[in-house]
Parts: sequence; C-alpha cells; structure tokens
Amino acid sequence: MNRAGPLLLGLAVVLACVDERQDLESQSDPNPSTPEAANEAPVREPGTLRILAYNIRHGEGMDSVINLKRVAELISELEPDIVTLQEIDSAVERTFAVNQVAVLGELTGMHALFGGFFDYQGGRYGMGLLSRYPILAYENHRLPDGLEPRTALAARIDVDGTELVVVGIHLYATHEERMAQARRVIDLLQDEAAPVILAGDCNSTPDSEVMALFAGPWQIPDKGDDNFTFPSDTPDREIDYIIYRPADRFVIIDHWPVDEPLVSDHRPLILDLQLR
Repeated sequence: MNRAGPLLLGLAVVLACVDERQDLESQSDPNPSTPEAANEAPVREPGTLRILAYNIRHGEGMDSVINLKRVAELISELEPDIVTLQEIDSAVERTFAVNQVAVLGELTGMHALFGGFFDYQGGRYGMGLLSRYPILAYENHRLPDGLEPRTALAARIDVDGTELVVVGIHLYATHEERMAQARRVIDLLQDEAAPVILAGDCNSTPDSEVMALFAGPWQIPDKGDDNFTFPSDTPDREIDYIIYRPADRFVIIDHWPVDEPLVSDHRPLILDLQLR
C-alpha cells in the first residue's frame, strides 16, 4: 500500500476554491439547508465505531441541485468515524472543478482519500473515503473492466491501536461485470490478517449471485424491516451494504439506512459496531 500522506489531496489548493464553490452553490440553490429528515445523529453506545456508506451522486440531490455543503452537514450530523463515498468527482467540470472528497474532508474535519476510476470532463470520477482516525496506508485496486472502469479503495486505519482495513466499492454495471469485480475483491482480501470492512454500492439485491458470493467469506448484517436503500425518496430495493470479516472480530450493535430523501438518490447506510 502507498503511504497515506501524499493523498491528503492538496487541501491547500482545493480550499482556495471553496469560497468560489460556495458562491456557485448559492447561485444554484437559493435556499440551501440541512435536510430535515436527518434531524440529529442517532444515539450510539459508548465505545462503538460508526461506519457510514453513502453514494452521494457527486453531490446532486433529488432536487437536481449540486450542494456539497448539505452533504457535509448531513455527514457531520450522523457522526460517523469512517465513511465510504461513492460517485465522487475530482476537478470535474460539472461539479465546479473542485476535489469533492477533499472539500468534504475539510468541512467535516476528517482525513480524506480519493480513488479514481477514469478521466471525466477535465478531471477524475471515482470514490472517496473519510476517516476520523489516522490512515496508515492505502491502495486503489483496479477491478476487472466493465462498461466503466472500477476500483476498490482500501485504507489501513489505526483505530485506537487496532488496525482495521476499510474498503470502499461501487460495483457496475452488468451482472457478469459485478460478479467478476466481486471475485477480484474477495481474492484481493483473502490473505488479509486484519479485520476488514467492505462498504458501498453493490448494485445487487440480497438474493443476487453477487451477494451470495460475498456471503461465503463475509458476514452480511441484517438491516431490519426498513432495509431498502434506493431510491432515497421512494426506496424499493436494497443495493448498498456494509459487510465484514472475520465474524469473531466484530460485535454488531445496530445497522440501518437513514431516512433521508433529498441529499442524494441513495439513503445513507450506518453500521455501529465494536472491534474485538
């Protein structure tokens, strides 16, 4: 894995664009606000670690407004320790040419990583990861090609002296492509000695072959009765997941999608756990 320091993404350069970005956002959203559905962070037990998986659709909400500020406000209200973010732009024209994960890292006070998939509109499109804990190392693993290139963004994180590997994924697009990508992810992590969390948008329902493949080596916790994650305003399917291995390194406290219908087309997904 590469060392983490160089991937803190040139924050000084990015933040020079923040004022301009906020001006642009104000022009596109005359009434920016924190979504009412978020309210306050769900109650968490002492000593728990909170993981958030969230496909933010490059900051574009269900009102067709691109507003990173409300994404950051929602993340802050949910109080996660580690966040995997899908559909992230970096220096892309459609999102004002800013490094989105760097801006979100600055606005939330978290360490930030970007893992690019491919070049797009003058920049890069891919995934991001945020962490309140120190990032020791990272690697952006290329997955089998499909309609669009995909990667698995893996970060080794120091959680109060325990090493935890968190891997962000966004599988795409056909069943065959997702199966090949899932097999590659499983192969990449099969010899990892540290506890591992895999989180993101699998574009696969629980009864799919993709999730059956993951269910072999991985634990897939139940979300409860309100388990749908997409679309956020009228959810009717479960395609976002936070899974883990090995089972004996984790105690699961709670797991649920947040009822948030505006900020993105996906609902935020939370897993509260304790590390053994």
